[in-house]
Amino acid sequence: MPVIALLNQAGEKVSDLNLNEEIFGIEPNRQVVYDVVNCQRAAMRQGTHDVKNRTEVRGGGRKPWRQKGTGRARQGSIRAPQWKGGGVVFGPTPRSYAFKLNKKVKQLGFKSALSFKVQNEKFIAVDTFVFDANKTKNFKEFLSNVKAEGKTIVLCSREELTENAINSARNIENVFLTPCDNVSVYELLCFDKVVATKAAVEYYEEVLK
Repeated sequence: MPVIALLNQAGEKVSDLNLNEEIFGIEPNRQVVYDVVNCQRAAMRQGTHDVKNRTEVRGGGRKPWRQKGTGRARQGSIRAPQWKGGGVVFGPTPRSYAFKLNKKVKQLGFKSALSFKVQNEKFIAVDTFVFDANKTKNFKEFLSNVKAEGKTIVLCSREELTENAINSARNIENVFLTPCDNVSVYELLCFDKVVATKAAVEYYEEVLK
């Protein structure tokens, strides 16, 4: 069972935190992580690309010349694909790139990402945090206390996500504060460090079991 230090907002160790081995201590499945990230990135694509086919381009309503007797190849429209200004054959049209993954595959991908962070000592647990004012300085001090350098994602419960916390963190470069029920595997892997409150850890142990 993985055991990490539970810190307070000042960076002092409060106690040891026993993590659920089935969620935070598994062998990361690289293929599943790839599949989940690929699925999430595909769903993010707008798919608004579009080209005009021969029925959509302007003009070409009249046959350019008669069928026989001219010595030239027969043509039906000046907007056929082989003509300059003609329609595009098999071009991209608006569509959704999203595809489905089984629920258990998604959960395994999330467990693998969390376990990878814990095994590489990039997972920091704090009991909770409270910010009394909208000050970026306070949030920077909190990150410095828990030794969260570099790109950091901070996970907390909805109750801990106060307006003061949001306003204090939003202007810090490479820091992302988000509720624990709204984060993706892709976002977890985009950041070097993961800072999670005890409430966030308990949430994952409840929903991913």
